[in-house]
Amino acid sequence: MSSPFSEERAFSAVFLSWLVAQIIKLIRGGLREKRINVRWLFNTGGMPSAHSATVASLATVTGLYYGFNSVIFLIVLIFSIITMFDAAGVRRNVGRQASILNKILDELYAKRQVPEQRLKELFGHTPVEVFAGAFLGILMAYLFCGGRS
Repeated sequence: MSSPFSEERAFSAVFLSWLVAQIIKLIRGGLREKRINVRWLFNTGGMPSAHSATVASLATVTGLYYGFNSVIFLIVLIFSIITMFDAAGVRRNVGRQASILNKILDELYAKRQVPEQRLKELFGHTPVEVFAGAFLGILMAYLFCGGRS
């Protein structure tokens, strides 16, 4: 009889954490805009953070498999924290800057001084989106791999 924890289950937990987060965004977008756009599955930003779900699941699976006091768990945990900080901090500020630049472009375009080429504004996540994604990732890891014996 095989152990409830396996590499296949670990991979499934991490992959499904990302997929479930993206599907939640697709459903939320469909409810909000009364239409479905499959591209939303691959967009950045939104609730919950797929980045956070994926890395939190990866860290949890690593802790369950190697132990939460192992060096490999520490490495993955630090990587996860940096990724979540980036998703909420740096990338969010880039989105804000894009919004400001788009307003400047709108003004310049209205005066026919430059051709309009808008920047993508939704890059990062709010802290709530990051925490929701992390919670989803940890939950998926425990659902798939929590019964390790």
